[in-house]
Amino acid sequence: MPIQAGTHRFGPDTARLSVRTGRGGAAAKAGHDLAIDVTRWSGTLEVAEDLEWTAVALDADATSLRVHRGTGGMKPLGEDDKANIQQTIDDEVLKRQDISFRSSRASSPDGGRVRVEGELTLAGRTQPIAFEAAVGDDGTVAATAVVTQTRWGMKPYSALFGALKVLDDVEVVFEGHSEPQSA
Repeated sequence: MPIQAGTHRFGPDTARLSVRTGRGGAAAKAGHDLAIDVTRWSGTLEVAEDLEWTAVALDADATSLRVHRGTGGMKPLGEDDKANIQQTIDDEVLKRQDISFRSSRASSPDGGRVRVEGELTLAGRTQPIAFEAAVGDDGTVAATAVVTQTRWGMKPYSALFGALKVLDDVEVVFEGHSEPQSA
């Protein structure tokens, strides 16, 4: 059985929550595609006795995003570059406002992937979002949600007078292993 009934708790010790950005613009070669880890967060997955997902919740500290890796670019990212990116995320992008997700519906019409719908609060604005999650035979849970920054009132970062910019769509990726725990 790939997932058991009960409350499944996740956090940085049991799973990985990350953000992946892309770059665009005429000077895209100068920038980096980033993999950013969220280092302070918690999540729960409620699974009913019939193995239907009933609730998904996640809370994240917006100031805990740390650049894990940068690919591309004219030169490798250094520690100062990573610190500057973190400061920009805190001050200009997320503005130190915590992140939360609460599901309103989860369904698995074909018994395979689970479609999760709910509301994401990001940068002080709440918007509906949907994504798919998959559970492996070993209980591994994986999900990717595409977040369009401008839907949440965020202006994607740009430099060099707009010739280098972070793409509007970023991916939020969750990877963990489900182990039910009592409440």
